[in-house]
Amino acid sequence: MKVHPEISPKHKTWIEKQKMFFVGTAPLSADGHVNLSPKGGDSFRVLGPLEAAYLDYTGSGAETIAHLRENGRIVIMFCAFEGPPQIFRLHGKGVSYLKGSEEYEKLAGNFPENPGARAIIHIKVERVCDSCGYAVPFYDFQGHRDGLDKWAAKKGPEVVKAYQAENNVTSIDGLPSIDLD
Repeated sequence: MKVHPEISPKHKTWIEKQKMFFVGTAPLSADGHVNLSPKGGDSFRVLGPLEAAYLDYTGSGAETIAHLRENGRIVIMFCAFEGPPQIFRLHGKGVSYLKGSEEYEKLAGNFPENPGARAIIHIKVERVCDSCGYAVPFYDFQGHRDGLDKWAAKKGPEVVKAYQAENNVTSIDGLPSIDLD
């Protein structure tokens, strides 16, 4: 493993080529559930040497947002499924900006519009490291899934917001997640 002082231009180029990444968060409680979420689509951006963000889509839960509200801890992991083996992690403190907020709107221009977008997760990176990835298997990328996009476009903004109100207000541990007005 090698720790780097920042996300270099070379790291940024490699990150931008990855089709998938993983987000890890956890509550403070030892009895709480650690969360690990796979993410895809055109949704991750390196914004600076120690700054990143990703577009958070509506999902069946909102663990990441709840954990960030409670303690801010987050790790993003990329791993190469093609080409030379490589694992890259960004550890830091994150905050979520819900769609429609002033902060969301400031960052939204970095991402393509998406009807299923729920928030932007903004990360102040505190640790940048890579490791070998020798045991990660090869996979062939066939394309991004479009099920969420089609579902959200078909339902429309009001139904998506109602879904979020029913499914995303608290975490599985009962922590507050998104606040819907």
